[in-house]
Amino acid sequence: MPRRRRVRPASALESLPPLWILSQILILQTAFYAVAAVLFLFTSLVLGSSFSLNLVFSWVPLQADNAAGWTLAMVWICNCLTNVTSITLLVGRAKYVLDFSLTIHLIHFLITSFYSRSIPRSWLWWAVLFGSSVITITAATWACQKRELQPLTIGVGGRGRSTNNLEAGQDHEMQPLKSGRQLP
Repeated sequence: MPRRRRVRPASALESLPPLWILSQILILQTAFYAVAAVLFLFTSLVLGSSFSLNLVFSWVPLQADNAAGWTLAMVWICNCLTNVTSITLLVGRAKYVLDFSLTIHLIHFLITSFYSRSIPRSWLWWAVLFGSSVITITAATWACQKRELQPLTIGVGGRGRSTNNLEAGQDHEMQPLKSGRQLP
């Protein structure tokens, strides 16, 4: 008697292959740090200070006892809009926003800890990380849901609606039947 094949249920691994997820995380993290570097370079030029990688990868400059630390904190908060845009464009699904956002911030925590050779001890750094996470999750979920709920454009002329249906008072995206043709 031949062996019976076991039917595998559809799983998350089949809908999201691991290499695709890793490439998305790599692209998101690269965009996160690239835009942060540009923002910090611009901020350094405006403030008249020197730019260094410590601004991007270290928690030490992000102190609450001076105006420069608060300025850097605001730059990090502005940088979270990069996450919102990247997640919306690359991932595009509201149910994955929490995972990708927390992954970006966890990797940022790990890179910062390894670069500084210590766990961040600045309460401002932790507040910025938490605030950036909350803003990213909230705004990216909203943007992805808005994108997911857009109507599908199927139809004639690229607008998604047939003029014959609109003139007939039917407000849907179906094409009219050709005359003389019956439904089965």
